[in-house]
Amino acid sequence: MIITHMAALSVVNLYPSEYKAFGEDTEDPLNPLLYVGAIVLVTAAMLGVMKYSKGNFLQYAILAIVGLTLFYVFYPVLWKIIPYFLKVGGMYLDIPLILSMILGISLTYTLYKFPEWYVIDGIGMIMGAGIAAIFGMSLHILPVFILLIALAIYDFISVYKTKHMVSLASGVMKMKVPVMLVIPKKLSYSFYEKEGIMQEVEKDKKRDAMFIGLGDIIIPGILPVSATLNLPPVFVYGLYGPYLVAICSILGAVIGLLLLLRFVLKGNPQAGLPLLNTGSILGYILAYVIIYQNFGLGFVMPW
Repeated sequence: MIITHMAALSVVNLYPSEYKAFGEDTEDPLNPLLYVGAIVLVTAAMLGVMKYSKGNFLQYAILAIVGLTLFYVFYPVLWKIIPYFLKVGGMYLDIPLILSMILGISLTYTLYKFPEWYVIDGIGMIMGAGIAAIFGMSLHILPVFILLIALAIYDFISVYKTKHMVSLASGVMKMKVPVMLVIPKKLSYSFYEKEGIMQEVEKDKKRDAMFIGLGDIIIPGILPVSATLNLPPVFVYGLYGPYLVAICSILGAVIGLLLLLRFVLKGNPQAGLPLLNTGSILGYILAYVIIYQNFGLGFVMPW
């Protein structure tokens, strides 16, 4: 979580404004609700495909999305560090574009052919950093708060009440794609060769690995990214205030994760976002109030 969030803070300034998910109006409080609605629709569609379709259509669709996401994550970064064009004969080649396509395709193919835990985790962390950065630059502070609170409520309902998120996890984990990160207790653990994954998650309290949804890593990371971009630039003892707030938000999410692990280790599926998002928000609030000496929290009100 720390590596993914810090990577998001590192790359967000490399991403162009065209990457903003909701256009230039980052302060609209309705934007996060649109995102939550999209999550509900996509979840319903995935459950429907799992129930009624045959073959590996959903797995291939997710792999295609993984490849496309990796391309968008890599391209702006490579564009900043590699000469943009290379003249070959009478043609100009977009080197970062070509390399991003190669990386996206090769990593996706590796994931498909050899879905070992470290391959899934590595690709998941790359995607997580990029996605957190994109949503962090797409939403101002108040919309991020709305998004985190709404998704925490949705996660609680979907895990403990309707339990459809557990059903979704059961189906997706069999595909061995990076929508969940795998945390083995021993380095010799092989997720690639493991069978009956969900039985292990649901029943065996002495399982060899733990699993956390990629969204549980990404969502709390949106707030620190937004903080670095949108908070007033102040300095405290020579340190940049917005980054201090971001770091405290990350530490709050980590504390939430440690609390979450106490429940996870009991062997039952748990909703992650209620604790993770709460930790991220509380860490942000504490640092903001100390540094900025007010309770405005950096909000820009729509009225």
